[in-house]
Amino acid sequence: MSKGDILVGIDVGTSVVRTIVSQRKNDEEKPLILGVGEAFSSGISNGVIVDVEETISAITKSKEEAERISGVPVEHAYISINGSHICSQFSKGVVAVSRADGEISEEDVNRVINAAQAISMPNNKEIIDIIPCNYIIDGQDQIKDPVGMNGVRLEVNALVIEGTAPFIKNLMKCVQRCGIDIDDLVFASLAAAKSVLLKRQKELGVVIVDIGKGTTGISVFEDGNILYSSVIPIGAGHITNDIAIGLRTSIDVAEKIKLGYGTALSKEVNKKDKINISEIDENEEGIFSRRYIAEIIEARIEEIFSMVDKELKKIDKSGMLPAGVVVTGGGAKMSGIVPMAKEVLKLPAQIGFPMELNGIVDRINDPSFATAVGLIMWESDENGSFSSGGGRFKMPSLGGVGQKMRKIFKTFLP
Repeated sequence: MSKGDILVGIDVGTSVVRTIVSQRKNDEEKPLILGVGEAFSSGISNGVIVDVEETISAITKSKEEAERISGVPVEHAYISINGSHICSQFSKGVVAVSRADGEISEEDVNRVINAAQAISMPNNKEIIDIIPCNYIIDGQDQIKDPVGMNGVRLEVNALVIEGTAPFIKNLMKCVQRCGIDIDDLVFASLAAAKSVLLKRQKELGVVIVDIGKGTTGISVFEDGNILYSSVIPIGAGHITNDIAIGLRTSIDVAEKIKLGYGTALSKEVNKKDKINISEIDENEEGIFSRRYIAEIIEARIEEIFSMVDKELKKIDKSGMLPAGVVVTGGGAKMSGIVPMAKEVLKLPAQIGFPMELNGIVDRINDPSFATAVGLIMWESDENGSFSSGGGRFKMPSLGGVGQKMRKIFKTFLP
């Protein structure tokens, strides 16, 4: 297998680092999953690295497990980036077509997207990605792929994904110290969308809600284009914290109660149903109503979806997306989350599972693997394009800091 055949995705999550090693053959559309690795992490909080050594350890363990199963060394990978520091804004680029005959070339497309990078940002912000949404040629808009067409003036409407530079550098530092070259940094919500959304959903209008432990990422699509992305600083871990406080128990016991007995639909729980905590952990004691626990969970889930709806209102899409909401991430496995999404967002709702896979898929047929699977699919379809053509612009500097950081790390690392 050549290096080019292998695609690796590493989802650096708040609680778990997930690594997927895959192979893509020219005669097969679907990537073949060769190996999967998981490792718990305590070095990340709300998507931001707070302990470099702990994060390096988790990435290394996840990588080594995937290498052991696949038999393939992990030398380079697509890396997810998340956190409430990430935001997006639209930008417009304009250039004159360079060729005398007016035919638009790949070079013109790259120049116009480079022009879209000229935006005002705080000094501590860096561009993570630029995603072209549509092109305009001499006033004619909604063009997906301008290459080969004729015109004088080329414009692009692009979504710029931004992040805080120190947080980006810390993530890259951890990955580099694990001996892994970074193919690209990918916003986690967009990677998850890549693996769970259908083309028809993105055409009709859909929002993906990626509920992690510390944050919830959202991305909105319509007419095949991405309209908006943001991160909400609340995730499934906050539900666990609420249960721990409400029951005066440990975080570990609260997590077991959430997964084993929890639901987001309190009205469907019999008031007489009780939970004896001592049966879960002999060092704990207390008997609580399942209805009370469900009410705690319901309140936090309702808050998350209310904040999602607030984000949709910013772009006038509240209740206006025909394909509805697709909930994914580890938090999507909470019982009753789909009816809650329908009720709060006033939209159709479903759980998003990774699609289009071959190989050892039983282990990753899970919403919590949506981002990791999306990372290995990032290069496979027009280099991550969300539109029907034209491709996605690949940041030459990996978010404005990548190549420079790569050289620095290779200088100082053993």
